[in-house]
Amino acid sequence: MATDVIAPAWLRVPNDANALDARVWPASAHRDDAGELVVGGVAATDLAARYGTPLYVLDEADVRARAAAALEAFGSEARAAGSDAHVYYAGKAFLSAEVARWVVEAGLRIDVASGGELAVALAAGVPAAAIGFHGNNKSDAEIARAVSAGVGSIVLDGRAEVDRVADAAERAGVVQAVRLRVNSGVHAHTHEFLATAHDDQKFGVPLADAPGVVAAIRGRDSLRLLGLHCHIGSQIFDAGGFAESAERLLAVHAELLAGGDVPELNLGGGFGIAYTSADDPTPVDELARGIVAAVAERCAALGIPVPVLAFEPGRSIVGPPGISLYEVGTIKDVPVSGGIRRYVAVDGGMSDNARPALYGADYTVRLASRASDAAPVLVRLAGKHCESGDILVDADYLPGDVRPGDLVAVAATGAYCWALSSNYNLLARPAVVAVTDGEARVIVRGETEADLLARDAGIMEGR
Repeated sequence: MATDVIAPAWLRVPNDANALDARVWPASAHRDDAGELVVGGVAATDLAARYGTPLYVLDEADVRARAAAALEAFGSEARAAGSDAHVYYAGKAFLSAEVARWVVEAGLRIDVASGGELAVALAAGVPAAAIGFHGNNKSDAEIARAVSAGVGSIVLDGRAEVDRVADAAERAGVVQAVRLRVNSGVHAHTHEFLATAHDDQKFGVPLADAPGVVAAIRGRDSLRLLGLHCHIGSQIFDAGGFAESAERLLAVHAELLAGGDVPELNLGGGFGIAYTSADDPTPVDELARGIVAAVAERCAALGIPVPVLAFEPGRSIVGPPGISLYEVGTIKDVPVSGGIRRYVAVDGGMSDNARPALYGADYTVRLASRASDAAPVLVRLAGKHCESGDILVDADYLPGDVRPGDLVAVAATGAYCWALSSNYNLLARPAVVAVTDGEARVIVRGETEADLLARDAGIMEGR
């Protein structure tokens, strides 16, 4: 079948359709002697037999190692520049009690963006002082809970939040540390929905407005300014955008120093990962070196000390350690202009990974239950939902003998997959399982149809 003509330009026919690119797959991922995918010392078929499919799988050791590496990279570079660094794990990527404990044990703090995320972090035993609270539309109840819990920082998203947070702090009898989110005007080279520092969007305040808002913060005795915060976007592969954003922020930071202490500068997160072999993100140590060097150079030019730097990686910590397992069902060869497209349908879909539908995100898929010597064939991995856009992998190569009943694994699904999951078509959300040293355990229980029915108030008990 002449399928190459409909493959995207970046995708190459693999020499071996069983190969696992180390940049894309969890650190422990390999094939055993029988050709089966193994992660964390546990075989894919064992996981599917025990927990069913679809199934999210997290390599615990890989998550822990990536968290520790981020802290070491940014911390060592900041110390070399005469300062220090705080690294917050961005809980929006994926948050459960176990993951919260892993990253805190690695020395990270945690960034939350809702009352629910705050509740999980606190229930996991994360010290409130190690939590930063985000959100562009925080409710009064969320603000009051964050203040009363003693969170280490609240990111103010606009002028209106100054008084709301200050009033809550006064009622609680505390002084609340805050950051001010600003838009640096740097547009990250990423999907439009993932770029978050340009002017026309819902987050933060224009950089030119920062001095006035900071004056309002300093005018409230119940608030203590930590500094400015900016997040330029997500899935960013190099340090250039961060360096440019930092240069603009530091000009205002220097101006603010004339009116009082500004101990920190938070440059956000958004560090990219490899979803396919065509992706080439900068390693975290190189990224840290480039960003901190740019900050130090600009501070020297301004004649100011390097502030304590804060960063908020999420995807780069939990994304690559995660995979999703599915069972293959229907397979169809569909004639299209210029060739044949093979649709391989699985038992999940956009309810457990919405990113392809939301952002046109690309992913990598491999056979998980076996290896094969069959020639690679271009496939499109489709879900089971009633949407033509329900596509999990737009284009990749699988062995040509892929068949119903096979297990397949989609790589790099640890971030923004479970977190964005839904019950569309009343599919139950899959479980999340952690694997390490040959052991597997559930860290988020999978839903059942009974769970779905229990929430429907129109279903009479016992009927």
